[in-house]
Amino acid sequence: MFSINNNSNAKKKKCKVKGGIILKENKKSKEAKLKGKEPKNNIKKDKNKTLENKVQKDKSKITDNKAKKEKKPNKFIEIIKKKWLINGTKTLILVLLIVAIFLGINIGMQKLNLTPIDFSQEKLYTLSDESKDKVKNIDKEIHIYFIGYSEEAVDLDLAKQYNKANEKIIVESVNATDRPDLVEKYGITTDTSGIIVACGEKSKVLSANDLVTYDSSTGERISIAEEKLTSAIMTVTADEIPKVYFLEGYGQFSLNQNMKYLQMYLQNEITETTTLNVLSTGKIPDDCDTLVITTPEKDFDDVATNSIIDYINKGGNILWLNAALSTSKDLPNVNKVLALYGIEPFTVGVIRETDNSKMLSGAPDFIIPEAQYSEITEDLYENGIIFVNATKINVNDEKLSELKVTKNDILKTSESAYFRTDFSIQSNEAQENEEKGQLLLGAELEKIISEGNEETGEGAKTSKLIIYGENFFVSDYQLSQNSQYPIIQLAYNNKDVVLNSIAKLSDREEDITARKSTGTVTYTATEQQDIIVKAIIFVVPISIIIAGIIVWQVRRRKK
Repeated sequence: MFSINNNSNAKKKKCKVKGGIILKENKKSKEAKLKGKEPKNNIKKDKNKTLENKVQKDKSKITDNKAKKEKKPNKFIEIIKKKWLINGTKTLILVLLIVAIFLGINIGMQKLNLTPIDFSQEKLYTLSDESKDKVKNIDKEIHIYFIGYSEEAVDLDLAKQYNKANEKIIVESVNATDRPDLVEKYGITTDTSGIIVACGEKSKVLSANDLVTYDSSTGERISIAEEKLTSAIMTVTADEIPKVYFLEGYGQFSLNQNMKYLQMYLQNEITETTTLNVLSTGKIPDDCDTLVITTPEKDFDDVATNSIIDYINKGGNILWLNAALSTSKDLPNVNKVLALYGIEPFTVGVIRETDNSKMLSGAPDFIIPEAQYSEITEDLYENGIIFVNATKINVNDEKLSELKVTKNDILKTSESAYFRTDFSIQSNEAQENEEKGQLLLGAELEKIISEGNEETGEGAKTSKLIIYGENFFVSDYQLSQNSQYPIIQLAYNNKDVVLNSIAKLSDREEDITARKSTGTVTYTATEQQDIIVKAIIFVVPISIIIAGIIVWQVRRRKK
């Protein structure tokens, strides 16, 4: 056994030698010795690892906290983020907005006293321009009392519109018990309703029944409220009322039998109407503003002839309506009167049209005349006039100058019309021997009776004649909306033509206008307003809600 010493090293390594062989140290004992004595580099790595682990743990904690917060969001915010609730909220807001707008408009209309909406077909509850023009210049204070009417009454709403046209027209709704003075003065009882139109000492009392009429054939209710109210206003403010006489005894047409509606319309125009039997009076009354002669089927007697000529020479005015199918051709006295204006005897015959645009429903006897330039027709509606079985008017133009007569055409046919005298012919085509071309249906003639002073015109006197080759258009058959020809009353201007003609003859040019057609009352304006209100309040919002639900369901299914 021996040992080896290494003097250059501070430490000595000992090795066991056995039989000359150096033995290696036990591996396990060497690892044991080195335990706890790791290299410095390894220590640094461990420290860094530890720091990294700590940072990672801190980050993990932060992430976990965020996750926890995200896992537990605000319930209220989460609820309002749901699409169905957002859509529902939008719908609710829209509904509330619509209701608010409607209520605002309603309140505004009440405060501003705006005109109610009129849903009737013929605007029966809207004051016409004609009535507004008539009352706007009245400078007298007028009181209209509605006794026993509710504030929602449509006739009361209509009457209030007069106040907007003229502030001097005061409309009040009162109870008979609150105004005993009205009851005593006008005879209104506490259990009845009525309308009083008063101006100074003049007054007119109307009942509820006075504001309506009924079609004789159908029984339908027809409103004439505006015509009656306007008539009453003009009556109590007028200094004089024109008077129209209807000559009777020489034809089948009678004011009381065939022209009841014409009489009503004339009375509504502030015109007094009455019949005249010249045999009993012996003359035309001095207060006659216009004499109406309808279809003389037999000749005038001498009394009538002389009375009419004397009336003309005094400056009297005549509306003459002639029939196509007169039963007599021999009317010398009738022709004598007409000859004063240059009109030749009538020929028994009927005008027929071939132009489809100038006839009604393809019927050649139902003519739509062409309106010529005239005050009587210039303001009428585009639909024009309907003449049935009309005859032509023959004027000798060459004699007009000699007779001191001027002529103005009112109505004519088209150039394609023809005149038929042989009623046995069934064809609608014009025959070779029949008169063709534009034929005269209506004319205004003015005859100078006295020229008066050349410089001032003082003392000048004229007589006017307005003549039509048709009488049917003023009859109850066309003016009453009956079942035979209801379209004529509703859509055409027959009523206006005759009323304007009489206004012209009575020197009331201010009354020449297009009038509102009197229509059948099928419902009231307030009923329709109620429907609209309900639609706005209930139907519209419900429809929006339903639509919103449908859209939501569709979107949900697509997902």
